Amino acid sequence: MSVRDNLLEIRQAIPPHVALVAVSKTKPEADILEAYESGQRIFGENKVQEMTAKQLALPKDIEWHMIGHLQSNKIKFITPYINLIHGVDSLKLLVEIDKQAAKHNSVISCLLQIHIAEEETKFGLNETEVFEILTSGIFHKLEHVKVAGLMGMASFTDNKEQVRKEFSGLKALFDAVNNLPVTANFHPEILSMGMSGDYSIAIDCGSTMVRIGSSIFGTR
Repeated sequence: MSVRDNLLEIRQAIPPHVALVAVSKTKPEADILEAYESGQRIFGENKVQEMTAKQLALPKDIEWHMIGHLQSNKIKFITPYINLIHGVDSLKLLVEIDKQAAKHNSVISCLLQIHIAEEETKFGLNETEVFEILTSGIFHKLEHVKVAGLMGMASFTDNKEQVRKEFSGLKALFDAVNNLPVTANFHPEILSMGMSGDYSIAIDCGSTMVRIGSSIFGTR
């Protein structure tokens, strides 16, 4: 099946309120253009250099999402064009994003990455750390970032009940942080969870944004 056909099939499978991020990392510009011409506008990349090159070459109304682990020294390269940073896992990183965004007088939306998987390799915050960040004096002084929600990746396993349990736990945390007061830099609307292998479970558990790569573009 073509990229276009794959996209149409996935769009029919996800509800209208769930945003679709087409994960285009390692994919050629021609494939991204095919998805773009089929109506897709949100694309996710995990390497700053690759995303910046694609941003320069491709249509300017594309929304670029940084879905990989972001190093502090790379933030300045994506500040002028990034729409959403998915994987913020420390207050230090938020402070640096705020500092770089201030140079452009812009506000960058971010998601706090939560560690929900059993694998030790995945980055992310625990529940205590999330509330420490969101209630800290340092965070409340940041004027050039906005925490727009949470994201997380479930364990890479065939055990669907485990995946469901992990996503349900993240949804419970999302509901809990929504009890905090909305401020200029904190407005949690996005729950980003679910990828090609588990997005249907994630949507059942309350996801509002899914990140799908191989089911759209094929495997590498």
